Amino acid sequence: MNYPISGRRVLITGGTGSFGQTMVRRLLANGVAEVRVLSRDEAKQDAMRRVLGDQRVRYHVGDVRDYDSVLHASREVDHIFHAAALKQVPSCEFFPLEAVRTNVLGSANVIEAADRNGVGSVVVLSTDKAVQPVNAMGMSKALMEKVAQSYARNNPRSATVVSCVRYGNVMYSRGSVIPLFIEQLKAGRAPTVTDPRMTRFLMSLDDSVGLVEHAFQHARPGDVFIRKAAACTVGDLAEALCQLFDVPAKLDVVGVRHGEKQDETLASREELARAEDFGDFFRVPVDARGLNYALYVSEGDFGLGAEEDFNSANAPRLDVPQIVDLLLTLPEVRAELALRDPVLA
Repeated sequence: MNYPISGRRVLITGGTGSFGQTMVRRLLANGVAEVRVLSRDEAKQDAMRRVLGDQRVRYHVGDVRDYDSVLHASREVDHIFHAAALKQVPSCEFFPLEAVRTNVLGSANVIEAADRNGVGSVVVLSTDKAVQPVNAMGMSKALMEKVAQSYARNNPRSATVVSCVRYGNVMYSRGSVIPLFIEQLKAGRAPTVTDPRMTRFLMSLDDSVGLVEHAFQHARPGDVFIRKAAACTVGDLAEALCQLFDVPAKLDVVGVRHGEKQDETLASREELARAEDFGDFFRVPVDARGLNYALYVSEGDFGLGAEEDFNSANAPRLDVPQIVDLLLTLPEVRAELALRDPVLA
């Protein structure tokens, strides 16, 4: 972490999740004065409190849907990482208004509370499913991005910098497919695959945290930072895990779930047309024009868009041996393998 964090106060919404816990540890290791964790689950907060045992972590039971609880948790805070969200695609398909209440209205509460309390920066976490969305979760995340960008557009002189980060599947995060496959393999079952040809981006938790840290340090109001990533088919991912756990590569194909796409998109061609390429990521600046479009008739940007989107079908494709190597970089996977063979510990 190469930005000045010593002596600062940071709030992480959804702080008991995979990202939140990793971010808390990173902040504590770099001299933060205080980390506040806002979440609804007091049991997870209690477990986290006992594991960390650090007096600099303050736990707030609350919900981003409730403006007052966010306002209270963000008092005298310097920075906010907004990770609280409903993330499960099928459940959001059955309860879309719940996704709106948490992912859209909850995010608006976080941004409004940050503005009222004079917070220096807010980084909101988005997903590849927000691009050309076909499911309620992705639609709500797309609207979350629009809420963040509209704040920047409508408050150009605000002292609060609001930006977004967007990335694909975080490997071994809570609710992701890798721990599910491992549990199935340990139980002697074949991995349940929706469609072996389905493609998804793969990214480590450290990479996702690194993107948030970059946004914290470099973001301008309304920026969207998009992490580039390699992709693979779901079938190859399951086969790689079968190889690691030394079981036959037999898959249980169960069919596509509610709201799932065959491929995911990290950046649309319209975004790529105005994006800055920084190697490992794109920066997409906010369109800061006002509503008086007549001013731009003769002085506008008429450049053509990129030829195609950046999606998991045309991204660099990992084969099974490459996926095996990538999985072995995950501490959780190595720990599971060590239970089977202590030599691997």
